[in-house]
Amino acid sequence: MDKPSTLLVHFDKGSAAMANEIKADLEGSDVAAKVEAMKRAVMLLLNGETLPTLFITIVRYVLPSEDHTIQKLLLLYLEIIDKRDAAGRVLPEMILICQNLRNNLQHPNEYIRGVTLRFLCRLSEPEVLEPLVPSILENLEHRHHFIRRHALSAISAIYRLPQGDQLIPDAPELVERALASEQDASARRNAFVMLCLCGTERAVAYLLSNAERVMEWPDLLQMAAVDLIRKVCRPPNHRADKGRYIKIILSLRSSPSTAVLYECAGAIVSLSSAPTAVRAAAETYCQLLSSQSDSNVRLILLDRLNELHTSHRDVMVDVVMDVLRALASPNLDVKRKVLDLVLDLLTPRNVEEVVLYLKKEVVKTQSGELDKGGEYRQMLVQAIHACAVEYPEVAGSVVHLLMDFLGDTNVAAAVDVVLFVREITETNPKLCVSMIQRLSDIFYQIRASRVCSIALWILGEYSLSLSEVESAIATIKQCLGDLPFFTISEEGETTDSSKPAQPVVNSVTVSSRRPVVLADGTYATQSAATEAISTPVTPGSLASTLNLRSLILSGDFFLAAVVACTLTKLVLRLEEVQRSKVEANKACTGALLVMTSILQLGLSSYLPQPIDNDSYDRIVLCVRLLCNTGDDLRRIWLQSCRQSFAKMLAEKQFRETEEMRAKAQISHAQPDDLIDFYHLKSRKGMSQLELEDEVQDDLKAATGGFTKETDDANRLNRILQLTGFSDPVYAEAFVTVHHYDIVLDVTVVNRTKETLQNLCLELATMGDLKLVDRPQNYTLAPESSKQVRANIKVSSTETGVIFGNIVYETSNVMERSVVVLNDIHIDIMDYISPATCADVTFRNMWAEFEWENKVAVNTVIQDEKKFLNHVIKSTNMKCLTPP
Repeated sequence: MDKPSTLLVHFDKGSAAMANEIKADLEGSDVAAKVEAMKRAVMLLLNGETLPTLFITIVRYVLPSEDHTIQKLLLLYLEIIDKRDAAGRVLPEMILICQNLRNNLQHPNEYIRGVTLRFLCRLSEPEVLEPLVPSILENLEHRHHFIRRHALSAISAIYRLPQGDQLIPDAPELVERALASEQDASARRNAFVMLCLCGTERAVAYLLSNAERVMEWPDLLQMAAVDLIRKVCRPPNHRADKGRYIKIILSLRSSPSTAVLYECAGAIVSLSSAPTAVRAAAETYCQLLSSQSDSNVRLILLDRLNELHTSHRDVMVDVVMDVLRALASPNLDVKRKVLDLVLDLLTPRNVEEVVLYLKKEVVKTQSGELDKGGEYRQMLVQAIHACAVEYPEVAGSVVHLLMDFLGDTNVAAAVDVVLFVREITETNPKLCVSMIQRLSDIFYQIRASRVCSIALWILGEYSLSLSEVESAIATIKQCLGDLPFFTISEEGETTDSSKPAQPVVNSVTVSSRRPVVLADGTYATQSAATEAISTPVTPGSLASTLNLRSLILSGDFFLAAVVACTLTKLVLRLEEVQRSKVEANKACTGALLVMTSILQLGLSSYLPQPIDNDSYDRIVLCVRLLCNTGDDLRRIWLQSCRQSFAKMLAEKQFRETEEMRAKAQISHAQPDDLIDFYHLKSRKGMSQLELEDEVQDDLKAATGGFTKETDDANRLNRILQLTGFSDPVYAEAFVTVHHYDIVLDVTVVNRTKETLQNLCLELATMGDLKLVDRPQNYTLAPESSKQVRANIKVSSTETGVIFGNIVYETSNVMERSVVVLNDIHIDIMDYISPATCADVTFRNMWAEFEWENKVAVNTVIQDEKKFLNHVIKSTNMKCLTPP
């Protein structure tokens, strides 16, 4: 027999002395001591002790007690103890408790009657229940609703036993009669649920006869009604009067209970795929989304909306603004899920509204009142970026607002903004001129090196007219400050190269000095100056504009190389658009001065780390290029970079399209599937919803919407044989690995002609695996089978082993028999599945974790692409870089 599952709480095991103490306390007259003794007895029984000598003591000294607590503990004790012997027969001493239970069922106290009726729901022994049936039925008409409620539950539980229809043959009829006259909400619900389980036709008749009054029912009964409708309309039933049931559910959408609303929405979708029904479900979920404050509830509702979106996208598009209102939630997970869902529902009709709403949310993040405002702003920027890439016409309304965040203290958000600006500049030429002008104006606000690098690349590539080029060069020079970056003078004299002619308010000049040996052997002092801002400065002040200078003086020579490349591109373009050779030469000279100053700084001993070789080579290349340029080099520098970027964007777009196609559900109709033409049917008496449903069903039948492709071959690969075919017990396991959980569904088959008792699947693990469940004992009839489920938690991705055996007893042999199981090896590959992530996210993770481990590989594969494909296939991974 299946034992009820219990919560495992640590408890010290009992001893003979403890059993004697319990016995002595139970035999005494102290009520408090009896209560404690009963509690200890129940805990010992739950932890596997048998306490066989205690039963008679309890019958003699505890059964007659009138104390409510003792009576409740007595019922718990009776629920836990084994009531059958090894042969499966009811123990003769169980008859001793029958008289006591009958007395309780006729007790003048309502509580004693109620808890006894509730206890009878847990009994499964017909021999014990049979003499109690008349008393149970009498309680159906008791004046107190508490007793009637539990009497109905007891009748339902007894009738559902294997021999229940013999114990109470007219149970459905009795319950139907009780339901008609009952007023208590819980009692009505228990009666209705009993009819749903044991007399479905009676429950349906009651529901349809009260269809007009369902809205007046209590919410418990409404929930039961929704469950019944789901049950009777589930395939293969497909009742002809499905329209009547859907009308009942639609009427329940005005119920004040949120639980009923949620169940109604789920039921509507399961019963009908008509657009009207789906829209009603979506509106209900959105209504709950805006009214519920619990983040977990909102996440569940968003999951339901996501499921609707996968199969009914056209309908979901209409509720996109209702979904967006959930961004008011303070929880970032809810916001992320809302944005992901909304981005999948974009259409040319709603994209402007969506972007306008997101724009307002971005403005809200500036106030600083929101918790984790920086992260939220980053999510909004990414969402607006996705909108603008798919619908370029909306980019103009948001790009200038977002560019204000290039100087954001949240570097990740600033990087997202600058990547968005870069992509829009390429894909939306109409906005290019205004964006370059705006970028030049706000460049001095940027504080992050990575953002500066990308912004400089944009200025270098997309500054095309004379005014844009001159403005970009002036901006870079302003942000670099006075040159050179440091000066060398005779010992004792310090010249401050970046000190302004006029005193600067709110800034302090910090000068670093160190002695150096000159070429002729004399000593000199080397100094470099930067401005340290002591109080907030105005945007126009010098200290706030020297962002490039401060980054380069902190040793960022990669950024210095980007500055050199940008200046080179700008000078080369200036030579093309500038008619005056003098102006072009002047700009070229200025650029060369900047580059040589950077090289001088990098090769000096002022900074703790000298310039790296890559940056040095890059800057020297730029110097040579400006001194001597050919047409081929000019074309590479001025055209090839942008062409490569355009190619990269096209590749990214292609990849995203391919992924969307792969995700799209492809369904095929079978050649012999029946197609029902609803136009040829009689439409008499059918509602609009039923007509729509007929059309949807026909379409699904024609396009294969009802057929679900299951990967049967893959399932078969996961079935492992645990015992041999000649063993008395055959077992095989189906292994499911889900994140950090492993579920073993073990099928156990009794191959013998005998009943196997106390059959137990004992498992143990090696590695970072941990068993969750305590093994249970089962009784297995001859040649019958049993499904046993074992849950295992994984604490790391190391390879683990699950091993064990099956232990059982038979009536002929007193000793326990053991069948040893084959080992189950859980491989790391089971945890890995191919996935994608954004390039920025990948770079961040690469910087955060220690990934690189050199592994020596022996292979006969000669081709790199073949080897890459081999690695991808072997490791269940995905290559993020386009081929």
